[in-house]
Amino acid sequence: MHTILPFLLAMIVAIVLLNMWATKLKIAYPVLLVVFGLLVSFVPGLPVVKINPDLIFFIFLPPLLFEAAWSISFKEMKRWWRIIGSFAFLVVFFTALAVAVTANYFIPGFTIALGFLLGGIVSPPDAVSTGAIMKFVKIPSTTSAILEGESLLNDASSLIIFRFALIAVGTGQFVWQEASLNFLWMVIGGVGMGLLLAWIFVQAHKRLPTDASSDIALTLIEPYLMYWVAEQFHCSGVLAVVCGGLYMSGKRMIFLNSTSRIRGYSVWESFVFILNGIVFLIIGLELPEIVGGLRWEGIPLGTAIQYGILVTGILIAARIISSYAAMLATLIFRPGVAPRASSTKRRWMMPLMLGWTGMRGVVSLAAALAIPITLENGLPFPNRNLILFITFVVILLTLLVQGLTLPYLIKYGHVFDDFTDDEKDRKSREEIKHKLKQHVYHFLKNKHENELNGHAGLERMLKHWEEKIEANDTEWMNEKTKDIFFEMLESQRQFLSELNKDISVNEEIIRHQLYQLDLEEERLRMI
Repeated sequence: MHTILPFLLAMIVAIVLLNMWATKLKIAYPVLLVVFGLLVSFVPGLPVVKINPDLIFFIFLPPLLFEAAWSISFKEMKRWWRIIGSFAFLVVFFTALAVAVTANYFIPGFTIALGFLLGGIVSPPDAVSTGAIMKFVKIPSTTSAILEGESLLNDASSLIIFRFALIAVGTGQFVWQEASLNFLWMVIGGVGMGLLLAWIFVQAHKRLPTDASSDIALTLIEPYLMYWVAEQFHCSGVLAVVCGGLYMSGKRMIFLNSTSRIRGYSVWESFVFILNGIVFLIIGLELPEIVGGLRWEGIPLGTAIQYGILVTGILIAARIISSYAAMLATLIFRPGVAPRASSTKRRWMMPLMLGWTGMRGVVSLAAALAIPITLENGLPFPNRNLILFITFVVILLTLLVQGLTLPYLIKYGHVFDDFTDDEKDRKSREEIKHKLKQHVYHFLKNKHENELNGHAGLERMLKHWEEKIEANDTEWMNEKTKDIFFEMLESQRQFLSELNKDISVNEEIIRHQLYQLDLEEERLRMI
C-alpha cells in the first residue's frame, strides 16, 4: 500500500500535467493519456496495479454515466430521439455484428459469442474523447446534442450486448426465448429502478436539512446506489444510472440550491476527469502482462496488432456506412427534417464527419478489464488477453487517427460553414437577458406600488433597473469599466487576505466574502 499510494498520486499529477499540455497543443487530452499509458508500460520496476474485474464496472461506470446524464440536454434528446436512438441501438448492434462475423472468420479460436463480446466492448464511441476534441472546433448545437445523446445511450446498449455475450461464452449456449425475456427485464427494470431511486433521492435532498457539502457527497454516492440496487434485481445498472441521472438533472433547480450547484459542478468535473485518466493508465500498466499472456498463448505480437488494425477498420467502416444509411433513410422517409446544405458535396460530407467521430475510450476499457480471468468451471477465459490487446489497439488507433484528423476534416471540409449559429445564439442570449431585466423591473415596480410605496431602498433599486433596461450591455458595463471592477475585486482579495492574518477574525467569514467576490467576477465576465 505504501508503494502503490505514492505511485497513484504521481499518476494523478501526470494526468493533470498532460491535460495542460494537451490544452496548449490544442488536441484532446485522451490522445496524450493513451499514448502516455502506453509509454509508462515500458518503464521497468513500476508497481503492479491490479483491480478485481468484478469491481471495474462498479468503480468507474456509475459516476461516468451519471455525470454524462447531468451534462446533456434532455430537451434536445427528445427533439432528436430518432437519430439518437438509431445510432445508440441499431448502429451499435450492427457494429457488434460486423465485428463478431469478422472475428469469427479471421481470428482463430474466436466463436460468434466471443466475437459479440469483443463487438460489445469496442462498439460504443466515447463521449469524453469526442467532447474533448469538439472544444477546438465549432459545430452546430444540434450536432453536438446528437453526439452527446448517442454517447449516453450507446453505452447502455453495448454493455447489454457485452453482458449477454459473456453469459453465452461462459455457458456455451444461448437460448433466444430466455434471452429475450431477460433483455426486456433488464431494460424495463433498469429504467424503472433508476427513476424510482432518483425520485427517492430528490425527496431526500428536499426534505433533509442538507448543505452544499452534504448535497455533493450524496450525489457522489447516488449513482453507485442506483447501479448496485439495479444489479441486485438482475436488471441493467447502466440504464438505471442513465435514467436516474436524467431525472435528477431535470430536477436540479428544485432540490439543489445555487451553492450546491456551483460547487458540485467543479467537484464532479474534477472527479470524472481523474477517473478517465486512471482508466487509461491502468490499461497501460497492465499492457506488459497482457503481452506476456499473448506470448504464453503462442500469439505473436505482430499478429495481435494486425487483428487490432482489422477490427479498427471494421468499426470505422461500419459507422460510416451506418451514417450514410441514416442520411438516405431520412431523405427518403422524412425529407423535411434532413439537414440543409448549400451544396451536394457538403450534404454528403456530413455523414462522413458523423462517422469519423467514433473514437473509443473509457467505457471500452472498463468493459475489457471487466472480463473475468477464469470461467465458472475454473478454466481460463478464452482469448482474454487478445481481447484486451485488441481493445487497446482500437482505442489507440481511433484516438490518434480519427481524433487528430477530425478537426481538420471539419475545418477544411467546410462541413458546417452553412450551419454556424453564433449570430443566432448571440441574438437569443441578448433577447433573454433583456426579458429578464424587464421581469425584474416589473416585479420591483409591482412591489413598490402595491406593498412598499415610499420605501427609499426599493426606489433606488427600481431606478437601477430602469437604467439597465434603457442601456445596452456595452453602455452599462464596457471593457474599461470591467477592468476597473476586476482591479477593485483583486484589491479586496488582498485586503481580506491581510485581514485574515488577525487571529481574532473568523476565517469562515473571510472565506464567505472571498466566495462572493468570485461569484461577482464570474457574473461580470458573463456580461
